[in-house]
Amino acid sequence: MREQLPTPLSDTERLSWLMLIRSENVGPMTFYRLLEQFGSAENAMAALPDLARQGGRRDYRPFPASQAETELATLERMGASLIGYTEPEYPPLLRAMEGAPPLISAKGALHLLSRTTIAVVGARNASANGLGFARKLSTGLGRGGFGVQDVVIASGLARGIDAAAHQGALETGTIAVLAGGIDMVYPAENTRLHDEIAERGVLLAEMSVGTKPTARLFPVRNRIISGLSRGVIVVEASPRSGSLITARTALD
Repeated sequence: MREQLPTPLSDTERLSWLMLIRSENVGPMTFYRLLEQFGSAENAMAALPDLARQGGRRDYRPFPASQAETELATLERMGASLIGYTEPEYPPLLRAMEGAPPLISAKGALHLLSRTTIAVVGARNASANGLGFARKLSTGLGRGGFGVQDVVIASGLARGIDAAAHQGALETGTIAVLAGGIDMVYPAENTRLHDEIAERGVLLAEMSVGTKPTARLFPVRNRIISGLSRGVIVVEASPRSGSLITARTALD
């Protein structure tokens, strides 16, 4: 990615960016290479079929504009935004991460995305003591009780420690990073918390609207949690858990 000052996307650019990142075999790193090579997402989209043919694919079809327009319209109806990595609202630490999502869906108090963020993550099947500790820790961090002011708590809205961390930070600011689409609640028991965060905090998602969270998407989600955070605090996690992977990603 090229270093540049935050710049808003036009409606046309946002649509072409969405079409490019949703196209088959285009992930974040490929997206940025194509943008660098062709100067714009629109030009890159026009070049994709030829590039695919050079790679042996004769039936390649880029992501349809109609589907991208539907996704944008759905987000608008939900009161959500699609933020590009060049835009001022995009979390600054996440922007600096290699392979940062070119676009993220966001809903809620977007000003929280510019504040210092600390992630609190941990076990889904946590003990009562662990849950209580995560709530109190998140509340204390949010209130500046540990010497850091204006802290926002990030987590993944999973059962257990994640949910407790969000609950503890509802009053002071919390960001829930979702593995699926911004409209998909998982687990279902967190539906009320999901709605509360949409009203008082921020929901973030890299995946398209309607995408169900699957096992392969949780590590993808975890890299965003660590990428937007100054630090990651792990509460009650097993040695091979996703929470520790999130912490290791933050160290990288």
